[in-house]
Amino acid sequence: MARKMKTMDGNTAAAHVSYAFTEVATIYPITPSSPMADYTDQWATQGRKNIFGNTVKLVELESEGGASGAFHGSLSAGALTTTYTASQGLLLMIPNMYKVAGELLPGVIDVSARALASHALSIFGDHQDIYACRQTGFAMICSNSVQEVMDLGAVAHLAAIEGRVPFLHFFDGFRTSHEIQKIETWDYEDLKEMCDMDAVAAFKKRALNPEHPVLHGSAQNPDIFFQVREACNPYYDAVPDMVEKYMDKVNAKIGTDYKPFNYVGAPDATKVIIAMGSVCETIDETIDYMVAKGEKVGAIKVRLYRPFSAKHLLAVMPKTVKTISVIDRTKEPGSVGEPLYLDVVAALKGTEFENTTVLNGRYGLGSKNTTPADIFAIYANESKKNFTVGIVDDVTNTSLDRTETANTAPDGTTSCKFWGLGADGTVGANKNSIKIIGDHTDMYAQAYFDYDSKKSGGVTTSHLRFGKSPIKSTYLIEKADFVACHCPAYMNKYDMVQDVKDGGTFLLNCEWTADEVADHIPGQAKKYMAEHNVKFYIIDGIKLGKEIGLGGRINTVLQSAFFKLANIIPEDEAIQYMKEKALASYAKKGDDIVQMNYQAIERGAGEVVEVPVPAEWKNCADEELGSKATEGTPEVLDFVNNIQKPINACQGDKLPVSTFKNIIDGTFPQGTAAYEKRGVAVDVPCWNPEGCIQCNQCSYVCPHAVVRPVVMTEEEKAKAPEGMKMAPMTGMPGYYFSITVSALDCTGCGACANVCPGNNKNDVLRMRSLESQLEEQKYFDFGRTIPEKPEILEKFKKATVKGSQFRQPLLEFSGACAGCGETPYAKLITQICGDRMLIANATGCSSIWAGSSPSTPYTVNKEGKGPAWGNSLFEDNAEYGFGMKLAQDSNRAALRNKLDDILANTDKEDIKAAIGEYYDTFEDGDANSIATDKLISVLSGCDCDKAKEVLAEKEFLSKKSQWILGGDGWAYDIGYGGLDHVLAANRDVNVFVFDTEVYSNTGGQASKATNLGAIAQFAAAGKDVKKKDLAAIAMSYGYIYVAQIAMGADMNQCVKAIQEAESYNGPSLIIGYAPCINHGIRKGMSKAMEEEKLAVQSGYWHLFRFDPRKAANGENPFMLDSKAPTKDYQEFIMGESRYINLKKQNPERAEKLFSAAEADAKAKYEALVKRAEQ
Repeated sequence: MARKMKTMDGNTAAAHVSYAFTEVATIYPITPSSPMADYTDQWATQGRKNIFGNTVKLVELESEGGASGAFHGSLSAGALTTTYTASQGLLLMIPNMYKVAGELLPGVIDVSARALASHALSIFGDHQDIYACRQTGFAMICSNSVQEVMDLGAVAHLAAIEGRVPFLHFFDGFRTSHEIQKIETWDYEDLKEMCDMDAVAAFKKRALNPEHPVLHGSAQNPDIFFQVREACNPYYDAVPDMVEKYMDKVNAKIGTDYKPFNYVGAPDATKVIIAMGSVCETIDETIDYMVAKGEKVGAIKVRLYRPFSAKHLLAVMPKTVKTISVIDRTKEPGSVGEPLYLDVVAALKGTEFENTTVLNGRYGLGSKNTTPADIFAIYANESKKNFTVGIVDDVTNTSLDRTETANTAPDGTTSCKFWGLGADGTVGANKNSIKIIGDHTDMYAQAYFDYDSKKSGGVTTSHLRFGKSPIKSTYLIEKADFVACHCPAYMNKYDMVQDVKDGGTFLLNCEWTADEVADHIPGQAKKYMAEHNVKFYIIDGIKLGKEIGLGGRINTVLQSAFFKLANIIPEDEAIQYMKEKALASYAKKGDDIVQMNYQAIERGAGEVVEVPVPAEWKNCADEELGSKATEGTPEVLDFVNNIQKPINACQGDKLPVSTFKNIIDGTFPQGTAAYEKRGVAVDVPCWNPEGCIQCNQCSYVCPHAVVRPVVMTEEEKAKAPEGMKMAPMTGMPGYYFSITVSALDCTGCGACANVCPGNNKNDVLRMRSLESQLEEQKYFDFGRTIPEKPEILEKFKKATVKGSQFRQPLLEFSGACAGCGETPYAKLITQICGDRMLIANATGCSSIWAGSSPSTPYTVNKEGKGPAWGNSLFEDNAEYGFGMKLAQDSNRAALRNKLDDILANTDKEDIKAAIGEYYDTFEDGDANSIATDKLISVLSGCDCDKAKEVLAEKEFLSKKSQWILGGDGWAYDIGYGGLDHVLAANRDVNVFVFDTEVYSNTGGQASKATNLGAIAQFAAAGKDVKKKDLAAIAMSYGYIYVAQIAMGADMNQCVKAIQEAESYNGPSLIIGYAPCINHGIRKGMSKAMEEEKLAVQSGYWHLFRFDPRKAANGENPFMLDSKAPTKDYQEFIMGESRYINLKKQNPERAEKLFSAAEADAKAKYEALVKRAEQ
């Protein structure tokens, strides 16, 4: 049956083919594999049938360990089962993988292969995870491209069904999983025809069933275990030939030539590369180029990695080969070679190739770009037995130099590159663009999206290629026919114009006119355009977005401009196709949004302006992009100037290994985010002192700590930069108050302006264009030099909204989304106790905005103290933080023993008094910090050995504040067992849960915190079970401080709860409601604080505190802080797409679930009222 051509990414291809053979899918979200499970869920909800005529039953578990357990159980009970995972998630499945393989159960795991966390987390692609599973007994098959994922995914299922050996089908994370290609797709009838239905029936007959009971998983003794383990050998011996048989069946159907090992290149090659994964496509392209020039080179693509078949490898090896280079996408420290290399060497032993030179290389770790230049270097290498490519290793000198470059892509390939701002819609628009080109022309099309690690607001580059020949360029575009810059701030940060080919086109989105634009772009950009005949265009998408009502979401404006300038499709046809895509993308958000995008498409095509490039631009001088940091500690300056700035300039790939000699263990200095000054906001707040009531609420809610109050004395006021706005401070004669804004660090969310009570009567805080507010930056910088004033801190207590904001925030300028609901809480905690915080942070949004290379937003005070931050994994964060607490207690106990010795042997009253005060405040964080300073001062004058020993470890003396931070996916699901145990252990740890009600970091999957009726990934039909009550579980212990808060609903309760939890000498749990972009808030994230307020007023979220200290005093420990609902529950949820969309797609189900959710919320509030009245 002829296959249809469709444009899709690797994850979609994997999901399409796996769905056909899957009866049950047991899943858990993880990047970059989650979309496979999400598509499976969507298709099942839509009623798609597999080859057995049924819809897939998909279930989300609490962790990958749980998903693999259910995978094992489902297979045992007779359902063909699939799961999807990557990286750490795959590692959690290893124990069950041994069981599934040992019991010869025909399951399949689809893996978007990804790096493992070691010195740092990397969500990007390599083969570390799949190599960690090579010993489990799973057969392993590799797909090198999106097309191969579609084709070979079928082989994995077919061979597993007949051969009984489970399969791990893997492909490169991001490079293949997220690359969009125009491919041929399977018709399910073809797959059904190839499936051995007798083997399916036999599998079901072997299933555990009380109709014919048997036992699985006995405990065996030394007498037989070994023999039984060996008895499976015939099944594994049969796998290579069985895989070849099904590859031949696929070949017969679709005209391919898949084999367990495929050779490409010159038949008489003397140099051969052996590899697997997406790099094979780049190698293939490079070989075509080299062979055309007469060079004798080739490559062997490994498709079946386990079982590793020497017979099939040798069958394709050219007899003429003299040098074999085996390249691995992993690193195994301490090994004599990487896994594939060792397999190849072993396979060649005792054959005619035994004495052939075999070299071992590493490439592509963490999605490192591997280019044709690297392939040239591998073929040229004859001297380095162990080598690396794609990096400069000037420490152990393993790297191969890129000495040859060439355009190896087929003639006629057009390339385009788009520089965007995360969440501005650039990526989404380009996905639509490539699908339009792929689906409406006869051209092949490819798209790949390169991200930094920030949340929305980071740098994204979209790489699009299209042409008449298949595209195998699995590497980033360096020179493009068309380059667009969607964020004008980038012009003075990155060399983008230099990406344009001679005679190519450059499009800049900016607010400047054709007459003004030259004044805003660097000299080297102008010079390049003039020297290389670049056609230069501008469009004011920002103005159009505002006029149309789209705000900063200007993707369709710029997409339309692209189609007009690129001239790939006739303009009128392109506009029609774009409108169809806009309708498909935005219909669920309402007709008004659809119509806005229609306007954007029409106006975007019509309002592009060409800027003449004068010849005199050839004489422009180069300008330095960015400036060198000069203020800060030596460690910070070294890091910022030599590591952070090159990375932020997109030059990190060029940094040699020696650059990182001081951070080999992943240690970064704190406080480097302050040096970024990204300038990515469209509008920023502008403060007017007239009418300002000096409440500090604007600072309190700012997610990025860019809005700050400053209090100045008369003398400081006189030193302020000219023009700095200020007003006499209310209640503090002789002092002056100012609100300062770091315009270059602002993301433009507008939360500050939306909460400002002064705006009710005056324009106290309004959003103005960034360009108009750049002068305000110097006032903010001056404000940072003003010291905190003890008299101010004494009058305005830190446990108040106003007082807390006079304390320096020790979290600033993070990579969080504009309007983030999480960071205001974390920032506030640092203002309460940041100078003595230790933070264990679960992997998730809060670890990404807090710890993404190269900037560190947690910072230090003027004494150099601040939060010490660490990230272990996702599942073990509570235990990780608990371990930190145990270490603190151990170190302090050891020091206390030494102080006991000093106390017993001294007659100095000052030492006795200092030690006494230290002991008296031992468990009081604030007071103990003061007592510790006194103790250190006194002991510094003591010459005894014990005092010297104490002073040598003085940093461990004071009581630290241990915090364990994470999202609801961690706390409610994967980390719940550990969290429960740590809280129950009754140690002084503080847990804060950022409750977004979804797995925010991985794209919005359902968790046990997801509310009844909400749509999320893996809950496409609306979640049909109510939210887990984590607070109630914790309160049941009786000795855990518990609070549920929502900053926008009650600012005073929020800060009070954090202060109470921190001061409680025991475990505490605070759950903070955190609006998220995944909620689809119709009013936008600028209204996140208002959304929190409405959540409480409607009874959707409740505020309360449970303080065990009150019970000790004979009082009711429970305090209900929210009033009875005054707003309509369902009216509130209809302000968020996650609920609206269910009502649109299934009104009857929505009514049922929403009514149940509302009833649950009312019942919960009534129960809380009763509890408060006890």
